[in-house]
Amino acid sequence: MGNYSDELYQLLLRNAREARELKKHIRRLDKELAELGYSDAELSARVMLNLDYARANMKSNIYDQAVLEGVATTFPQTEDIIENGKVSGMVASDVQKILNLKHAWEFILDRDVISYPTDYSILCHIAKLVNEGFYQDGGRIRGVPVAIGGTSYIPPLPIESVVKEHIGDILKNALPPEEKAIALCLYCIKTQIFNDGNKRAAVIFANHYMISQGAGMIIIPEKEVPEFKKLLVASYEGTGVDEIMGFMKENASRRSDAADLKM
Repeated sequence: MGNYSDELYQLLLRNAREARELKKHIRRLDKELAELGYSDAELSARVMLNLDYARANMKSNIYDQAVLEGVATTFPQTEDIIENGKVSGMVASDVQKILNLKHAWEFILDRDVISYPTDYSILCHIAKLVNEGFYQDGGRIRGVPVAIGGTSYIPPLPIESVVKEHIGDILKNALPPEEKAIALCLYCIKTQIFNDGNKRAAVIFANHYMISQGAGMIIIPEKEVPEFKKLLVASYEGTGVDEIMGFMKENASRRSDAADLKM
């Protein structure tokens, strides 16, 4: 199995068992709720279309995110990991990151999850999923200082109440959904809310909001990663905020309407 370690294999088996148990528990709860007269939240046709669009492009999204994280992978390797859970010629940590991205995307693409408000609890669970196998509790707010390579900016320790308030303020703004999603993404990245996985969690969190609004997706394409990183460093230091917002609107926004689905 080469670099695909037995430890990682056992972790995948455990995750699969836990997923089966969770699904059983969810089915049991659904049955109990139905008996009490509750029904699933109705999603609009536009949101359902957006869900289908995101599911159809999930492998591509994960590949682009892996490239953003510096994972040494090709699209065929990424596809093989997503479909089979393993691949030869890659280190175990990179395989784990891709699998974690898969689990986080599957989480937000669940109908019940997408009908839930985009809030701090959703962000924390996404962070927990993308950090699985790397941190004991990857969804816990950061409690240690961190430095960011390539910039003198040192993010202060995040305060949970402030993070919740700032997320709420962004969502209350009278902005188009796309701009709110980009603002959420950039805020979460700059704040460095978690010990690791902040870009991964921020992008998927922003997409939870985008998809729930039927507004498309926000993904930094592979070819735009170098420019995005350059603009991100400038935004850390307080300059170029408008530039990175414009860049993401121009290069990272993907619509999910019928015309795009036919492309």
